[in-house]
Amino acid sequence: MISILLVDDHPVVRAGVAGMLDGEPDLAVVGEAASGAEAVTAARALRPDVVLMDLRMPGLDGVAATAQVLAAAPATRVVVLTTYETDADILRAVEAGAAGYLLKDVSRADLVQAVRTAARGGTVLAPSVATRLLHQVRRPARESLSPRETEVLRLVARGLSNAEIGRELHIGEATVKTHLLRSFAKLGVSDRTAAVTTAMAAGLL
Repeated sequence: MISILLVDDHPVVRAGVAGMLDGEPDLAVVGEAASGAEAVTAARALRPDVVLMDLRMPGLDGVAATAQVLAAAPATRVVVLTTYETDADILRAVEAGAAGYLLKDVSRADLVQAVRTAARGGTVLAPSVATRLLHQVRRPARESLSPRETEVLRLVARGLSNAEIGRELHIGEATVKTHLLRSFAKLGVSDRTAAVTTAMAAGLL
């Protein structure tokens, strides 16, 4: 069962999202929060698998809340669900550690699939968001990724750990980490989620 925390300052939106997820046998909304601060408190108490996080909220916004939620509950996956898709919003969310970025016009089927993908460790992006991120990626960096680095990132996107990637590719875990660190440097990012998001936007995955 995938546990979900809904975070949005509009009760009607929370009710609508809960209704979209209701009825799925493997999904359960275990809590709701109306602000970023409430989200952090709820995440610490509930330890949900996935948080669906709005961006624009009074007080602590969604980006700051994402960073604090992940600090309090590192195993939780945060997926932004918002009406905003500016470059600045997207980049801030990814840098804060968000595992995905969806828009509120997402279909029920896509939302359900996104929650499942995020819970498995994957990354989810609305098509328009991926397009915007593409323009933020430096072409020389994309061209300099080696085939092995691209292969490792593809497995990261599937939610595999370094150890699992090593077994899949028949290489040592330390070698996997080396490939990842080189990818981070070339893509100008500092973590796995940002690397996968950037690589997806660049059409590498």
